[in-house]
Amino acid sequence: MTTKVISRRERGRNLTRFGKGERPTFYITTPIYYPSDRLHIGHAYTTVAADAVARFKRLEGYDAFFLTGADEHGQKIERAAQAHGKAPQEYVDEIVATFKSLWAELRVEYSDFIRTTDARHRVVVEQAFQRLYDQGDIYKAAYEGWYCTPCETFWTERQLVEKSCPDCGRPVELLREESYFFRLSKYADRLLKHIEEHPDFIQPVSRRNEMINFIRQGLEDLCVSRTTFSWGIPVPFDPRHVVYVWVDALTNYISALGYGTEGDASFRRYWPADVHLVGKDIVRFHAVIWPILLMALGIELPKRVVGHGWLLVDGGKMSKSKGNVIDPHVLIEKYGVDAVRYYLLRELPAGGDGYYLEENLVGRINSDLANDLGNLLHRTLTVCERFGGGVVNAPGAPEGPDEELIALTEETPEKVSQHVDRLELAEALSAVWRPISRANKYLDETAPWNLGKDPEKRGRFNTVVYNVLEVYRFVTVLLSPFMPGFPERVWPQLGIAGRPELHAFASLRWGRFPAGVEVRRGAPLFPRIETPK
Repeated sequence: MTTKVISRRERGRNLTRFGKGERPTFYITTPIYYPSDRLHIGHAYTTVAADAVARFKRLEGYDAFFLTGADEHGQKIERAAQAHGKAPQEYVDEIVATFKSLWAELRVEYSDFIRTTDARHRVVVEQAFQRLYDQGDIYKAAYEGWYCTPCETFWTERQLVEKSCPDCGRPVELLREESYFFRLSKYADRLLKHIEEHPDFIQPVSRRNEMINFIRQGLEDLCVSRTTFSWGIPVPFDPRHVVYVWVDALTNYISALGYGTEGDASFRRYWPADVHLVGKDIVRFHAVIWPILLMALGIELPKRVVGHGWLLVDGGKMSKSKGNVIDPHVLIEKYGVDAVRYYLLRELPAGGDGYYLEENLVGRINSDLANDLGNLLHRTLTVCERFGGGVVNAPGAPEGPDEELIALTEETPEKVSQHVDRLELAEALSAVWRPISRANKYLDETAPWNLGKDPEKRGRFNTVVYNVLEVYRFVTVLLSPFMPGFPERVWPQLGIAGRPELHAFASLRWGRFPAGVEVRRGAPLFPRIETPK
């Protein structure tokens, strides 16, 4: 992925030039999920990734707004509710409650949760539909096409794959009904021009190329209303029709900000979105349909649409029909929130697919979290308590491998920031792990357990312990957006739980760890998981 990289110095200038209450903004969204069933680990990846990015931007000083929600209308929901003997609203209320419960369990801190059944959303959808109709971008016509209910998509005969939906492979049905259509084709050239002039608009490059090819093949006008079901927002000037998914669901990104209403202060502050983070299977909706709707409404386009890969399991993409869905609740209960979040964010490379294997999750916990991260703190605090009375003393002049360790640690915050800006979260975590690995090697090289036995080497002992704990402070700050429960367990052991100024991104300058602090070794942060040989 490519995007403009802002140096740490520039970043600092950008933040400090804003007065109190005038921090720069950052707006990131996930798709709004369909409440036909409980969410699986693939949904969790998208939301945890967006949460980590939003947390990191807040850590840097941005006023970050993070939106997620639920897409609750449509024929699929109406049929599912009927099958369960419930009214649609009752049905979606129960499932949306499980969404919010999962996000709370995963420590996802969204700024807002939008539901397409919210009154605030309905008002914006009605206004947008009416405006598009009044200006001639929406018209009525009869339509016949092959319809996939699970995907809520019409397909032409030539688009079908073995007479089935080309996206999900399920059977389709031939439908004919009167509908309203949006003139998608009218804006195709304008969208292509925008994509060409803004190379970062669709990321990664492979998705960008796919979208360019899709548009050049010719866009057909879009069905934006239905009459064969009633669970949706009625078309304001023709209530026999309900607004179909595109104008309804996609509008959530601006309805949550109060677009077109008296309470549009959030829209004026946060729009355009900095990132729409979506799975690669729905890039087309967000990189073609959504921008064209915005163009027709005269609204500035989002800055980036980022289509991440899938978390694959045996049999390919997770789906209930394949019986290969992984329940995140089970993993959280078994391994803990921080470990699950770390695994998700470390395992999926930027733009590519990743593979879920529980053995890999356990391997990451044992290798990265227990051996590298947890053991580094445990070893250092052990020697500090044994030979230094648990007090961290001021360091002496650097010597030997000190300067290499310090230089590597000092350059890490900017490298992590650059990766986060490019939505390269696995790479960001890999960057954090470099000083962790170097600090473990540094301990072996300097052997403070030997230095501590020699009174004449007390100064060198103090320097080694100080350096490792300062590295640990750096990485704990940088890991806080990815594993938000981790710092809560580290700061008391480092003796700086009551020093929030040392937990901030702005504090990541070498030598800020306070001398004279008393440390207190606790239980292992990530106990090893014993597995059968």
